[in-house]
Amino acid sequence: MITHIDGKLVEKTPTYAVIDCSGVGYFLNISLNTFSKIGTSERCKLFTHITVNTMDGTQTMYGFFEESERVMFRLLLSVSGVGAGAARLLLSSFGPSELQQVIVSANVTGLRSVKGIGEKTAQRIIVDLKDKVLKEEIPASISFSPHNNIRNEALAALVMLGFVRHAAEKAIDKAMTSATQEMNVENTIKQALKFL
Repeated sequence: MITHIDGKLVEKTPTYAVIDCSGVGYFLNISLNTFSKIGTSERCKLFTHITVNTMDGTQTMYGFFEESERVMFRLLLSVSGVGAGAARLLLSSFGPSELQQVIVSANVTGLRSVKGIGEKTAQRIIVDLKDKVLKEEIPASISFSPHNNIRNEALAALVMLGFVRHAAEKAIDKAMTSATQEMNVENTIKQALKFL
């Protein structure tokens, strides 16, 4: 089992990163939370989790900047009806500490604001994880500096996450015009998700 990958950051987008480790390039799916925390550093270490598709045996690797995010990802996967894609979307909409608060406060509306999370799934997440997340010590989120080409990166991320390009563009434009804070890629996508 690969627990982490430490190497040269070759490529980074809001949905994936490629890390070269001793001449081997590892493709890791990431959340917006991890994307923001990677920054522009040439060297990168990500904690990993690998899922295996039971139908065809394909493996998908996920990367997390902090152990706390990987812990939350694994807790989400333990909930019936929550797959890796939904878990990554949840961790892109909320940082680990924010998601912990949403679950502990039984905020069904907050969970339902994430694409693909319906009423029953939101309630199941709360019921299954409320006691478990209370046991986890998850540090508060940190704000990050803005990145270049915010709109393009946000759009690429939303399209890769499965949203229709035209709808994603409209949502990003709404998010950027109604912004009450300095917008970076993570904030832009989080706000745009509310309009989708």
